[in-house]
Amino acid sequence: MSNAVIIKDAVKKYSDFTALKGVSLDIKEGEFFTLLGPSGCGKTTLLRMIAGFNSIEGGEFYFGDRLINAVPAHKRDIGMVFQNYAIFPHLTVEENVAYGLKARKVPRAEIEPRVKEALELVQIAHLAKRKPSELSGGQQQRVALARAFVIEPSVLLMDEPLSNLDAKLRVQMRTVIKKLQRKLGITTIYVTHDQEEALAISDRIAVMRDGYIMQIGTPTEIYAKPQNPFVAGFIGVSNFLDCTVDKGGTVDVNGELQITVPVKKDYVGPAKLSARPEQLFFAESGLPGEIMFSTFLGDFIEYEVKLSNGRSLIVNEYTKDTTKVHEAGEKVFLNFDPTRISVYEAESGEVITC
Repeated sequence: MSNAVIIKDAVKKYSDFTALKGVSLDIKEGEFFTLLGPSGCGKTTLLRMIAGFNSIEGGEFYFGDRLINAVPAHKRDIGMVFQNYAIFPHLTVEENVAYGLKARKVPRAEIEPRVKEALELVQIAHLAKRKPSELSGGQQQRVALARAFVIEPSVLLMDEPLSNLDAKLRVQMRTVIKKLQRKLGITTIYVTHDQEEALAISDRIAVMRDGYIMQIGTPTEIYAKPQNPFVAGFIGVSNFLDCTVDKGGTVDVNGELQITVPVKKDYVGPAKLSARPEQLFFAESGLPGEIMFSTFLGDFIEYEVKLSNGRSLIVNEYTKDTTKVHEAGEKVFLNFDPTRISVYEAESGEVITC
């Protein structure tokens, strides 16, 4: 049976360095939850604290209503998939998958059918008698997955499990992982620095930076409504422009464009506007610019547009919406959909748009 995972004010210290600074999470039972962020943000440290591999300097960790701070790793009922797979080279595929069941003293009569079912789920039943040295990287990853979930853990932890695979295989395996997780309904906590991977497989994402959580939300929320400039810049591509905000959400950009955005708080002063490439469009009036470069990418054309102040913006125009390709040197005007962009206070970085 899966468990919810609740973390209250987690703190992790290494001598004088504080790696986690009061992190709190409420992960739902059966949820696919991803910890996303750059190297050194604390995501793997937090995962290892959940697993019981790292000490806890502060805070409370619960599986359901069970406090696990003092519970040793082998009694936490977790499955773990590591970056380097960590499968035993001297054992066959089926022996690797059976290892955890034997360690838990599952009756021998149950082990064989459970191993067979697990191998069939990851589509490597035909490789049961092979040794790891006879497998590809993707096949070894499937062995690691089968071994982790065959024990039917209450929580499944994955630490950058696809980072050693090539790009095409990563895409294939993330689909396999997501389908398996949905089928089995195991609460899964996944660590990655790959934003595309996180958006593709997660129910919710926690974006981390320097030991703090910057935003928690669904992939759509994280991408469409980033709550601070860091999230806007880290997830996908964002164009940033300095602007000023007046009463009623009137935004002025370079004195060349005024738009009114929906705001959730009153703010007057300097600000920063963030817009995705697909949230910009060519118009009859707006920010004047010049096409510097265009790249045809099949379903859309990516443009680099230089503004009058020297700043360059990336604009995506979908081929289904246009028959014209703007040429380098062409003068254009850019505008925004005010309901889709984000505006932040210049000093605090706090979002003011709805």
